[in-house]
This record gives sequence, structure tokens and C-alpha cells, in this order.
Amino acid sequence: MSTQENTEPLENDAAPIKDVDSNVEETNNNTPEDSAEEKDELTIAQEALADEKDKFLRLFAEFENYKKRTSKERIELFKTAGQEVLSSLLPVLDDFDRAQKVIEKSEDTAVKEGVNLIHDKLKNTLKSKGLEVVEVSNGDSFNADIHEAITQIPAPSEDMKGKIVDVIEKGYKLGDKTIRFPKVVTGN
Repeated sequence: MSTQENTEPLENDAAPIKDVDSNVEETNNNTPEDSAEEKDELTIAQEALADEKDKFLRLFAEFENYKKRTSKERIELFKTAGQEVLSSLLPVLDDFDRAQKVIEKSEDTAVKEGVNLIHDKLKNTLKSKGLEVVEVSNGDSFNADIHEAITQIPAPSEDMKGKIVDVIEKGYKLGDKTIRFPKVVTGN
């Protein structure tokens, strides 16, 4: 009887082991389907993440371009903000140049000094705002890109043909931009 007592508990123990094995087999049967669904969900999530990363990178690049463009526009605006004001002051500067030439012939030194002082002050103020004279002199070669020809006259000599004979009005630049081209007379 002692052997039977030992076998009975073994038989009772064997049955629950089969049930556990059958549960494991059922879990194993569900795993491939679940893992396929999990892989599909993972793939979808990774694709969505990649799309969002791409959108983010494009948006970031677009924002960087916007920042560069606006800062460039702001710099250009600051450079040329006073262009209209400076352009409207150019005839006044021309009048001062003509007045200075006439006053140089005068014998009154106080008037000469006063006009020269005001003329220099105006020139220095405009120069501090970025205004520069376009340097042109008689005998320079004519270039249609940087000069404005008002008229042509017969050249006084053979070597002056196609060159600047006289400068009628000075030209001015504001930074790198020409705001008034020098007006010249060319030899023909």
C-alpha cells in the first residue's frame, strides 16, 4: 500500500502539469499573431515618427531661412533707410558746391570761411550717414554702367574720343548702391 500511496499523489500531480503545458501551448499559439500585430503597430509608429521628424526638420529649415532673410532685409533697410532724405539733399549739396566756386572769387575772407565751414559740415554729416562721391574726372573712360552721358561733343583731341570731357554733376553712392549716377559729357 505504501507504493500505491506514492503513485496516487503522482497521478494527481501529473494532471495539473498537463493543464499548465496546454496553457503554454495556447499562449504559444497566440504569440505569432500578437507579435505580427505588435510589429505592424511598431512599424506604423516608426513611420509616423519618421514623418513627424521630416516635418520638423523641414519646418526648422524653413524657419532658419526666414530668420536669415528677415535679418538681411533689416540690414538692407538700415543701410538705405535714409536714401530718400539723402537724395533730396543732393541738390542742396550741388548748390553749395556752385556757391563755393563763386565765393572763391570773392575777396571777403569771412564769407569764404563761413560758406566753407557750412559746406564741410554738410559734407561730413552726409558722409557719416554713408554717402560717398563717385569719383569721376576728365579723361576717364566712359562706362555706361557707372556714368550717365548727357551729351557728346567733338573730342578736343584724338585721345579723348570715347572718354569723359566734362563732369556736369557729381554722382553719389549710399553704401554699395548708386543713388545718383555722375552726369558727364563724352568726346565723339
